[in-house]
Amino acid sequence: MPEELDALTVLADPRRRAVYEHVAAAGGALSRDQVAEALDIGRNLAAHHLDKLAEAGLLEVSFARLSGKAGPGAGRPSKLYRRSPAEHAVSLPPRGYRVLAEVFADAVEEAGVEPALYAAARRQGERLGRSGAGAEETLRGLGYEPYADGDVWRLRNCPFDGVARTHPGAVCGANLALLEGALGGGVRIEPGPEGCCVVVERGTGGTKNNGSWF
Repeated sequence: MPEELDALTVLADPRRRAVYEHVAAAGGALSRDQVAEALDIGRNLAAHHLDKLAEAGLLEVSFARLSGKAGPGAGRPSKLYRRSPAEHAVSLPPRGYRVLAEVFADAVEEAGVEPALYAAARRQGERLGRSGAGAEETLRGLGYEPYADGDVWRLRNCPFDGVARTHPGAVCGANLALLEGALGGGVRIEPGPEGCCVVVERGTGGTKNNGSWF
């Protein structure tokens, strides 16, 4: 718990939080120069905030030559930052919801009642879908961090990642059913190297947008 509090306290500074949010939204790794230019701050200030976020475990660091060149004369590798896959959450007093979620997932798989789980997830999604919010707003509100990629919304974050790693069948199926219920058609499983395994069509696949179908 103290480590989690320390990590989240780092975000109390508004400018540092803006740096974190920019790197998180980028998806890929960014250099201090790219962050400084995007946020209109000095290179040294950008580096200071980036390193503080890395020390707190909120960002991870790598090194690469942005020019793509190698060998003599290629220059020094740039220090790059991207959001850490580590999860940080604080609950006062402490709560262990993930432990119980894993117990439920174990029980679902052992009893073979995944269809009942998916049906319940779809009903919950339908309740969420009655708000009339557009697809992007709904996905963002649920923590998926959607971004446009051609004719689909890809989801940078899986809100259920911790349990999905140990029970992918039950959790990913429930995830799909939840979004089918909330958004209608145009939702499918399409695993990628990062983020959520679900993608949502932006075109005529039945996705809701501001309460209408397009």
